[in-house]
Amino acid sequence: MNAHSYPKQITPLGKNNISRIAGLLYLVVVITGIFSLAYVPKQLFVWDNPAQTFDNIATHETLFRASIASSAICYTAFIFLPIALFQLLKTVDRLWAGVMAVLAIVSVPVSFSNLQNKYNILSLLESTRQSGTPPLPELQQQTMQYLTQYDNGILVATIFWGLWLLPFGYLVYKSGFLPKALGVLLMLGCLGYVVNYFGNTLSANYGALGVSSYFGMLPSIGEIGACLWLLLIGAKENKQL
Repeated sequence: MNAHSYPKQITPLGKNNISRIAGLLYLVVVITGIFSLAYVPKQLFVWDNPAQTFDNIATHETLFRASIASSAICYTAFIFLPIALFQLLKTVDRLWAGVMAVLAIVSVPVSFSNLQNKYNILSLLESTRQSGTPPLPELQQQTMQYLTQYDNGILVATIFWGLWLLPFGYLVYKSGFLPKALGVLLMLGCLGYVVNYFGNTLSANYGALGVSSYFGMLPSIGEIGACLWLLLIGAKENKQL
């Protein structure tokens, strides 16, 4: 048999290539998450005015639908992101890399199921169009109830969005090929999510205390920092940081 007839061995992706893939997936999660969870609600939702909120959604239905599609893209990317990170970090500690991936992926069915509340609002809009009559106050209140249920669903999902950052941060800190400071920021991001989850769950006035915004900044700093580092700089082969 000719030596050239042997199949070529597939060269595994290096850490740097895997980190770039993870960074790209993280960028998708960050952009779509900001759009659906921050930008669109700020444009459309007026929590103390059901009539205005319903009118905003009806007038800008395309934007509202785009937020649903954006969420679906975000949650789909969030399946593949922890898988890529598992491949990157499994050599540091395979057990904790597995825990990290499981905690992240568990949030996906919770998040997708929660989107049903937004689809219910689209059904209300359709029923209003078919009837040809102005929306009744009952429909406006029902819209707010669905938005509140959606907001509560997001709150439940945040416990997993936070918990996966703890093993992720630990693995980054111990890796030797990613900055230790980045690992610390990710673990602080876990703290921010968890504190806000329990604060909102245990106290009806937690949002009025003003501390939630500060704790909410912690995950943003760590996750955006991780996204940019993985995408733009990558993991250096055999380099201690």
